Amino acid sequence: MLEVSSVSKQFGGLRAVDQVSLTVREGEIVSIIGPNGAGKTTFFNLLTGQLAPTEGEVRFLGERVNELPPHARAQRGMGRTFQIAKPLIALTALENVMIGAFMRHRALNDARDHAMAVLERVRMAHLAPRRAGDLTLSERRRLEVARALALEPRIVLLDEVMAGLNQAEVSHEIELLQQLNAQGMTFLIIEHNLKVVRAFSDQVVVLDRGRQIAMGTADVILNSPEVIQAYLGTGHAGKGIEMPMQDNAGEQA
Repeated sequence: MLEVSSVSKQFGGLRAVDQVSLTVREGEIVSIIGPNGAGKTTFFNLLTGQLAPTEGEVRFLGERVNELPPHARAQRGMGRTFQIAKPLIALTALENVMIGAFMRHRALNDARDHAMAVLERVRMAHLAPRRAGDLTLSERRRLEVARALALEPRIVLLDEVMAGLNQAEVSHEIELLQQLNAQGMTFLIIEHNLKVVRAFSDQVVVLDRGRQIAMGTADVILNSPEVIQAYLGTGHAGKGIEMPMQDNAGEQA
């Protein structure tokens, strides 16, 4: 479904993403992990069109999309959330989701009906009339997912959608994503909480200082000496990574 081949991004003398490759197959949940500053969000921006790669190729559903702007990639079935949830706070939850729904449902009533169905799908129907500015952090993050789903995507890229949530809220989000995945949705996820990564990832890609240093199943990756060193430094080899990493909302990934 999504094929990334040797993608790099250069900002002057800084190589923020360096020769990263991955494949996401339909129905998979693939997680991208790495220390803060590893280039994860920059990599997402290369996939969704906010940035153009300096080198390499991005193919989605068999089509090269390097030159396509974000809206064109969304029309082809690529949805996305952002690291910091930024709903239109003066609009209701329903109206926020309707904005995405208008891409495929141009009539007002059709867009409203579709948006309401999406809110029901993510268990937010009871919040439809509430202003987005009055929602809690966890509700805003779930609203971000709803806005992405309103595009009727083939794949959704989630950028730290669980950042800042407490343990109970994280459990609810895991349950929701597993349910959506069981219904056929494909996910590529940036996530710092490694217990979350272990819970649902089909494969894990590790970035460190822009480079891809490992790729494989969660159990293999989270016990890799190179990955442990990237997260914890030297002297931890053989211990594995068991504790979730602490999230900082708004910190650059």
